[in-house]
Amino acid sequence: MGINMKGTKLSFFLPLRSVIFFLIFIIGAAVVNKDLEDISSWWSVTATAVNIFTIIFLIIAARQNGMTYPQLINYEKGKTKLRQIIIISLIIISLGTSCMFAAGFICYGVIPYAAPMMIEPIPKYLAIINLPLLPITTALAEDGLYFGCGVSRIKNKALAIAVPAFFFALQHSFIPTLFDVRYIIYRFISFLPLTVILCWYYWKKRDPLPIMIGHALIDVATVVQILATSTIPGFYNKMCGS
Repeated sequence: MGINMKGTKLSFFLPLRSVIFFLIFIIGAAVVNKDLEDISSWWSVTATAVNIFTIIFLIIAARQNGMTYPQLINYEKGKTKLRQIIIISLIIISLGTSCMFAAGFICYGVIPYAAPMMIEPIPKYLAIINLPLLPITTALAEDGLYFGCGVSRIKNKALAIAVPAFFFALQHSFIPTLFDVRYIIYRFISFLPLTVILCWYYWKKRDPLPIMIGHALIDVATVVQILATSTIPGFYNKMCGS
């Protein structure tokens, strides 16, 4: 995977994950000869696989530009205080949840609204394996890409916040991919306010650790729900109100 680009050009890769998720679900549905809705429950496993690919890509990209992955994201050991981690984690969890509720009300007129496929059961062993993998790899992959290749590489302040935040939110519209405009808008506006604030915070502090920890924690709630629906009979129907 030859990158060989100047660090400032790494921002060209910000749409990468949106494109990959779109192609994976479209091609995957064609290969297994099923509708997109029928494979949407596999989003969490797909996300982990794409995360691992993204992390490898970032490590190689950093190396090709004379950096390590920690240097790419401006991580400095000992820089972060526990107080920062707690505050930012609470902000991410509360704001992330609030934005999802608001987006659900705007698009579906329901509070709280949760897209059913996001907690749909998957094979139990995959739900167990993915319990630690998804939160950890998501924080490393998403924050690494949008902060390390976006906020840190774009010189104009407004663009350094707006462009990565846009693609940070946009990727969620294709996880999973469905040809449903209302769903796409719902997913996008669920995340956009949070991604703008996170990109602004990172631009100001250049400290990814509090964001990564908070990001991982909010994803834990999702994988725990998937584990529950995958292992407890009837729990998915109960969560969906059916």
